[in-house]
Amino acid sequence: MSLKLICIRIMLGLAVSVSAADSNFTVNPGVYDPAKTNVITAGWLSGLGCPGPAGKISPDGSTNTPYPDTTCVTTDSKDGKNEGLLLGKTGPTENFAIAFAELQGIKGTILSELGFDIRKGTHCGAGAPRFNATFEDGSFLFLGGCANMLTTSTGLYGERKRLSAADAAAVAGKRLASLVIVFDEGQNTATPGEAGNGLAVLDNITVNGVIVGRGPQK
Repeated sequence: MSLKLICIRIMLGLAVSVSAADSNFTVNPGVYDPAKTNVITAGWLSGLGCPGPAGKISPDGSTNTPYPDTTCVTTDSKDGKNEGLLLGKTGPTENFAIAFAELQGIKGTILSELGFDIRKGTHCGAGAPRFNATFEDGSFLFLGGCANMLTTSTGLYGERKRLSAADAAAVAGKRLASLVIVFDEGQNTATPGEAGNGLAVLDNITVNGVIVGRGPQK
């Protein structure tokens, strides 16, 4: 928990001042690795996302067959390469390094929905991946982590996660100043609630019904 408390101060400095925008935002991956341990990564990768209504496969190698996954019943219509957000932390949780993705374009937004899709077999812990939210009134909240969020759909890919009732009540009426997805749990096996494989794959980051499933450069 001490690492998380220190990382709060890091995340508070990441926000870019932009106008309130429920209708459009970007998800910008990055890493904080002050000691240059080089065992932390974050990025959008083609072919790693959840294949939603437009998903397809090629059983015989020559023709495409529709392949919608029930995990992601709605997706980012502009995600032409089925991108997924990879967040990785090799080694122990106590390594002072984090993978993150900053949501830009949300300043001033009042949250009514927040969540993501997470790939099966990757880390969905009590503390990460989570949202670190700072509000215009100066308050700060951890939202999540993943294991504490509601599951609204499932499929071969994984699970669609949304804020718990408690988190939704905590953010009611509060305007966002900044919002960051944080992944800081490594490959520990002995820490209750934090044991995991140090790797999470997310897709379809959702704010108030708006879905982003691709990198900002696309």
